[in-house]
Amino acid sequence: MFVVAHISDLHFNGTRYNRSRIEATLDYIHARAKGINALLVTGDITDEGSEAEYREAYGTLYSPLPMLITAGNHDHRAHFNAALLGMESSAPVNRAELIDGVLFVVCDSSIPGRNDGHLSDETLRWMSEQITHAGPTVPVLVAFHHPPVTLGMYFMDSIRQTGEERLAALVTEHPNIVGFVCGHAHTPAVTTFAGRPLAIAPGVASTLNLPFEGTEIINRGQPPGLAFHFLHGLDDGRDAWRMITHYRAVMF
Repeated sequence: MFVVAHISDLHFNGTRYNRSRIEATLDYIHARAKGINALLVTGDITDEGSEAEYREAYGTLYSPLPMLITAGNHDHRAHFNAALLGMESSAPVNRAELIDGVLFVVCDSSIPGRNDGHLSDETLRWMSEQITHAGPTVPVLVAFHHPPVTLGMYFMDSIRQTGEERLAALVTEHPNIVGFVCGHAHTPAVTTFAGRPLAIAPGVASTLNLPFEGTEIINRGQPPGLAFHFLHGLDDGRDAWRMITHYRAVMF
């Protein structure tokens, strides 16, 4: 069984409260690292995108696991790249890596200065090239920050990823895409996109209310959370591939 630990929306902001939530979540994952193949972090690493917040993130966000990370709408690309990746660039935070036979294609859906998301044509071409290079028999997990669908959360739906029909076309071109994972909505959720599972990670920093849960945006009674994605049947041919998602809350 191939297992991915998935966290999102950490929002480092210099407070002990947020950092304790992040540290507790990482500790939960690391205590179980022998059963996990990779750690995926899908954006909003910081709250304001400041250099100080990225310094805090750099000092805290570590793992003995292979870790893949991308940016969200609260992030600042140049500061992100400099602090976390050691490079001077304002380019999208895109990365592809083959881990234990699974190709991770991790993409930056952020738009500088805006809260909604969009995958550029350049990023989509890069994604297709990475999948083609890996070959049609390699299972692919695609990750980004913004969901490319509505979730029944009015505010978050107004700042979701748009232009999603271009992303959906990749599934037709590359049927070895097993599933999609993202964050942004601060809620554990599962749906489908382009005929594949789409799993949204809960927020580490906070949970957002559903329409019937209250008038406040933030649900302050919820602990940090994470997702474990199981990729099942990888040795049995593409028709047997499945993505199974389990969610956990973390006490802190």
